[in-house]
Amino acid sequence: MADKAVNDMSFEEAVAELEKIVGELERGSVPLEKSIAIYERGEALKKRCEALLRQAEARIEKITLDKDGKPTGSEPLDVEDQSPGT
Repeated sequence: MADKAVNDMSFEEAVAELEKIVGELERGSVPLEKSIAIYERGEALKKRCEALLRQAEARIEKITLDKDGKPTGSEPLDVEDQSPGT
């Protein structure tokens, strides 16, 4: 998997590889040059995961309800409720 371009990875692929890298670095059994290389890849994987999470958050919507609790539509998650009395 280390040959796959980071920008082509899904969130799950990037996290799995990042976990593998962390494990290798924690064991301390990797030569210095390889440690540096996999650390750099780990940084790129971390950035990829963060970007994918930001994209997912931007797509999440909050369902809006009327006074009877029936769905009326949706709005972005980060929009605060502007109803009177809240």
